[in-house]
Amino acid sequence: MEKIRSQFPVVKQCIYANTATSGLLSEDLMEWRQGHDIDFLIGGSEMKMHSNRMHSATRKTVGSFFSCESDNVALVPNFTIGLNFLLEGLGKHENVLLLQGDYPSLNWPFESRGFDISYAPIAHNTEELLYDAITSRKITVLALSLVQWLNGFMIDLNFLKSLKKEFPDLMIIADGTQFCGSRNFDFTDSGIDILGASAYKWLLAGYGNGFVLVKDAVKSRFSLVSKGYGSGRNIPEHDERRTFCKHLEPGHLDSLNFGSLKFSLDYLAKIGMDKVEQQNNILSKKAKEGFMQLGLLEHEITPREKHGTIFNIRGNDDLFEKLTQKNVVCAQRGEGIRLSFHFYNDVAEIDEILNVVKY
Repeated sequence: MEKIRSQFPVVKQCIYANTATSGLLSEDLMEWRQGHDIDFLIGGSEMKMHSNRMHSATRKTVGSFFSCESDNVALVPNFTIGLNFLLEGLGKHENVLLLQGDYPSLNWPFESRGFDISYAPIAHNTEELLYDAITSRKITVLALSLVQWLNGFMIDLNFLKSLKKEFPDLMIIADGTQFCGSRNFDFTDSGIDILGASAYKWLLAGYGNGFVLVKDAVKSRFSLVSKGYGSGRNIPEHDERRTFCKHLEPGHLDSLNFGSLKFSLDYLAKIGMDKVEQQNNILSKKAKEGFMQLGLLEHEITPREKHGTIFNIRGNDDLFEKLTQKNVVCAQRGEGIRLSFHFYNDVAEIDEILNVVKY
């Protein structure tokens, strides 16, 4: 862990409990990005003309990392743009189910397009409430974040898988921005039909890059209209195979940003996502137990067996200022203080935070 932590200079300067806002830049990624720009500096257009090969390699890396065919991977600047492109091609006859208080960039694109929308609350029994809504309201699309941005509430992935088996025509769209990179995930084996994510948080890839994964079975439900010349030239010999995803890539793709995505996925794969998940589970358990003992967590969170590595604790401006003075980097979100941990954190840092909050 010390070798891993040494890659992220920020953790040497503070207790960084803010990955839910922004993941960190590693020294190795910084060096790669510097090399990329030097190549551009001295190579100009010749260097950029070869970037299409890198985009293809990035799709393959994303597909391998999440167990998805590379032809079903679209590279997008962020989750929000990818979702908006998709919804432009989704018929308004769909009955959509969302979670109350989910990330605005997930809910707003649906709400602004005139879909018939129902909502389920985020509660200790959310899965049960979602099931009841789907069966009683003839829901055709379920869209939700896998981990909630405000408090780390994590949906049961086995529930989504069983839901898809029982309701095969239900299309499940997921935002993985606060999930992908925090633990292992197999898209093919999941119940999710479309998964999108921005990669600047838990995937540690910097800003301006993300992806959308799509299963073949739901493509026919869209009539995508976005189109452009830039990324349409990528691997022209595979044009007929990538038609759907190319609609999500209508313009030029930046080689720095998507090269950074590939670099970071390779880095995480080298560490081993099993190890990343193991460390994050340790951190999540430690933080949850500590905050529960202090009575600082919402009642929706405490009874649930599984949780992400994001926590929203009860606290006012004074507590936030106290944490800041103790060199804890966190954020005020909702009605509390959000603390989020990644594999470059350790349990000793959580103990320090608990001591600050306690005293």
